[in-house]
Amino acid sequence: MRRPACVPLILNAVACLLSLALGAIPALAQRQPIVHVIEVTGIINSLTVRYLDRALGEAERNGAAALIMRLDTPGGLDTAMRQMTQAMLAARVPMVVYVAPPGARAASAGMFITLAAHVAAMAPGTNMGAAHPVSLGAQMDEVTAQKVAQDAAATARTLAVERGRNAAWAEKAVLESASLTSAEALEQDVVEIVAVDLNNLLDQLDGRVVTTAAGPVTLRTRGATVVDVPMNFAEQLLHVITDPNIAYLLLTLGLYALLIEFQAPGFGLPGAVGVIALVLAFVALGNLPLNWAGLALMALGVALLVAEAFTPGFGALGASGLIMFAIGSLMLYRPFGPSSPAFPAVTVNPWLVAAVTAGTGGMIFFAIGKALQAQRAPAISDLSHRLAGAAGQVRTDLAPVGTAQIGSELWTAVADAGSELPIRAGESVVVVAVEGVALRVRRTEASSHHSSGG
Repeated sequence: MRRPACVPLILNAVACLLSLALGAIPALAQRQPIVHVIEVTGIINSLTVRYLDRALGEAERNGAAALIMRLDTPGGLDTAMRQMTQAMLAARVPMVVYVAPPGARAASAGMFITLAAHVAAMAPGTNMGAAHPVSLGAQMDEVTAQKVAQDAAATARTLAVERGRNAAWAEKAVLESASLTSAEALEQDVVEIVAVDLNNLLDQLDGRVVTTAAGPVTLRTRGATVVDVPMNFAEQLLHVITDPNIAYLLLTLGLYALLIEFQAPGFGLPGAVGVIALVLAFVALGNLPLNWAGLALMALGVALLVAEAFTPGFGALGASGLIMFAIGSLMLYRPFGPSSPAFPAVTVNPWLVAAVTAGTGGMIFFAIGKALQAQRAPAISDLSHRLAGAAGQVRTDLAPVGTAQIGSELWTAVADAGSELPIRAGESVVVVAVEGVALRVRRTEASSHHSSGG
């Protein structure tokens, strides 16, 4: 039987398709992996929690081989630290914490976050630890201090055991404020890798097996494509304002702007700026260890300075106001209760406090004093402009004081020096000046000639 002529063509087409499919399999198998990288710097707070959650979601959706957190922090809020460690323990994507660059640190909350990573790494010249609770305000009693320390130590031990790290050192970091350099941390099984840079880290990660919430995963990171996942604009803005000094400046700027607005009512630009600054300040203060007594002292100090501006001279109110404002500024981040071991000691720069206190006193005394001076001054500038040179008639003899009608209004009038007295009722006069609620007037030339001729 003779085969149809189209059969060889079909067989050739099938062979080509199979060849292409078989050639594509190795290419798919060798597809370059992707690694996402985030930067966490400064104080750990609710913002960094949202940033980490977003980054973990993106890494999982994009099939990233790992999410690397480049970390440099002095510590942060206990609640934020716990939320971040919980997210890392539940992560389905391998989570790597890399304390970098050289000179960076993972102190207080940063230590707990590093312990929670699937793989912990440090750059040379970095350190971690120092997580002992310290009271920022009044002294803690011994029982309270012991409870806070033991709770934090238990958390550190739990994280270390979960990730197979040195639990004894983790406890020591809390109870004795122990710290380690990168080399010491590697030697004592606190971290797994010391890497000089990101590429070196990716090379050392390759082939390691970690256990995520989705099960065991073998890391394939050598030659991976690095995708930076930066903070978005809103996150960057909030990250900037949570700096203790920036939050303090926003608070004082808001007070300044509202004081200016109160002196010129109408909710203009100063009022809008003041409201925005205070809203941002309180958002920032919500992520810092705020001392409400310090905030109250600052507000009371401003109130006393305002009161002083309404009294002559610089007295006890002004001096007390400046002192209270300065003390409140220094106390702003020093709560009286026990401090979490996750949080570093936070203060406003004393030089900044001195500059803002001096500026506050100067601004309030100058601005409010000028406004008060303007309020106390006789409101005659418009009258002087309107009445100077206006003509009218005398209603009662000016000898030298009487009354004169200027337009439709009757005024107390005083004869100008040098005028021949009395100026009789009915004579024409012209206004020379406004003096309080009286007008200084003189005869018009026509009236002078008429008086002389008479």
